[in-house]
Amino acid sequence: MGLVRLSTVVVVLAGAVALVLSNPTIDDYLLFVETELGRAINQMDQSIPTREQQFIREVFRTQSKKLVQSIVRPSTIRRNWGFLSRFETQVANTTIVVLGISGQLIPLSGVEEARMRIGQKVFNLGHDN
Repeated sequence: MGLVRLSTVVVVLAGAVALVLSNPTIDDYLLFVETELGRAINQMDQSIPTREQQFIREVFRTQSKKLVQSIVRPSTIRRNWGFLSRFETQVANTTIVVLGISGQLIPLSGVEEARMRIGQKVFNLGHDN
């Protein structure tokens, strides 16, 4: 085997090992979902009175980890192919599909729809009296 071929094999193997080691875990995914939920809360309808917005944000800030662990984790299926993972979550009558590769989580479908539905539910909470 020539030096060029051996170098190529080493580089390819090193790249494959790097992808496997950087494959996002379920905990990485849950942190991603928590961040997306936070964005939905922060983008809630501005017609909700400020006091109610602050209350909703504070509840989310203090309870977001419990919410994600109790609702999202059991609703998520992770398909792990070693160098990449596919996460599928059923939440808010929406299927969220996210691809995880090289330490990155890439939304494929459902994230915007879920964000809107959750925002609407938060909006309705703010108007229930």
